Amino acid sequence: MRGLAARVLLASFDGPTLPDWARRRLEHGLGGICLYGTNIVDRPQIAALNRAVHEVNPLAITSLDEEGGDVTRLYYLEGSPHAGHAVLGRADDVELTLAVAADVGTELLAHGVDLDLGPVADVNSTPDNPVIGVRSFGSDPTLVARHVSAWVRGVQSAGSGACLKHFPGHGDTTVDSHLALPTVTEPLEVLRERELVPFVAGVRAGAVAVMTSHVVVPAVEPDVPATFSAAATRLLREEVGFTGLLVSDALDMQGASGGRGIPAAAVLALAAGVDLLCLGSSFTDQRVQDVVDAIVDAVGNGDLPWERLTDAASRVDVAAARLAELRAHAKAAPNPEASTQAARRAVDTGGQPLATVVNAQVLRVLTGTNEAVGHAPWGLPEQGSVLSGGKARDVRQGDQPWLDLGPEPVVVLVRDAHRHPWAQHLIAQVVAARPDTVVVEMGWPADSDPIPPGTLRTWGASAASSSALDAVLSGAAS
Repeated sequence: MRGLAARVLLASFDGPTLPDWARRRLEHGLGGICLYGTNIVDRPQIAALNRAVHEVNPLAITSLDEEGGDVTRLYYLEGSPHAGHAVLGRADDVELTLAVAADVGTELLAHGVDLDLGPVADVNSTPDNPVIGVRSFGSDPTLVARHVSAWVRGVQSAGSGACLKHFPGHGDTTVDSHLALPTVTEPLEVLRERELVPFVAGVRAGAVAVMTSHVVVPAVEPDVPATFSAAATRLLREEVGFTGLLVSDALDMQGASGGRGIPAAAVLALAAGVDLLCLGSSFTDQRVQDVVDAIVDAVGNGDLPWERLTDAASRVDVAAARLAELRAHAKAAPNPEASTQAARRAVDTGGQPLATVVNAQVLRVLTGTNEAVGHAPWGLPEQGSVLSGGKARDVRQGDQPWLDLGPEPVVVLVRDAHRHPWAQHLIAQVVAARPDTVVVEMGWPADSDPIPPGTLRTWGASAASSSALDAVLSGAAS
């Protein structure tokens, strides 16, 4: 039974190499390994780490978050060169999305990643969403659906599996489930017309996996996060038509384990129909053992049916076989130009002519980020034209950068300014001091931005978007 309990776990660890305890657990059938920012040194090291996992257990599933755009693990230390979802939604060119996803997939295959925890299938219907935002293709369900479908087809054509997230939808929330438990209060009719539409498209495109959300949806099941909801699983299996691998979002998030702990959350998720439990980051041998013990005990006392555990382990096996098949039939080729093209098309100047900006003083307003994005760098490229000969500095709440501006052109970069009144005030003061300031919103803008007219928008802050912005501001791109 312990072997079956291990098979349904997607574990993690700290550091750049495979620890002995994880090696032993892989030898005894551990379901897989999920990599996080704490595991990343560089891309050759990522490839070596995944290779080490597969050498111990060829059936283990390796995974990470590689959405393109702001959420990246392959490029965690430098920023992703791939266009993000919101960028692709703005371009709204399905063939371009297909090409970018295939490019991401070739990178994943080259680095030994079996399952990409993407695309994001959430419809970002609430601009104040603190955790989805530019990770979404957009706020229109039909647009999101066609790009989710293209992303799935693209990444899987390159040999890595796709995992749609976060079912049944995390777009209509103003709470980050890493930190608390959000609720989506819309009736089921709205969910069918909005939240479920992209998931249906992704399932029809052949996605290997779907990830649950730690979001309460009373129209599906009151007071229970979707990860623990048998009704949510039935909705996915029976109405959406998904027969593949159901993966939990990380169980160390407060929306899942807050007030109950990870072992109890693991049992609840399995009982509700989840097949592969993503435990979260920075696990140890003892913490994994605690989860295994909880699963075994739950089967023993009847809280978790034996048949449910065997079914979950079987679905993990089937998924591993399908992932091997995708690797064997990978046919996509790298296409980095697709992200460059998409990112440049997404830069919105409001139709206004721009003066060329070089040798600038760049103010990067630090409004914070979420755990999905982590600490990946963002801003204008240091080797770009705008910063050539200029200087960049970070500004935080309480700073007064307008008091010591030099004569050089001023560029202000910000993410999600509409959610941070202090950032709006700071930007207003800079613009008052220097009316020629160029303000750039690199996050998800509000419908009516509370920042100066003429603000540029990039719909993302990845290296791809940063390079596109540099090209637009410096006159290298129209």
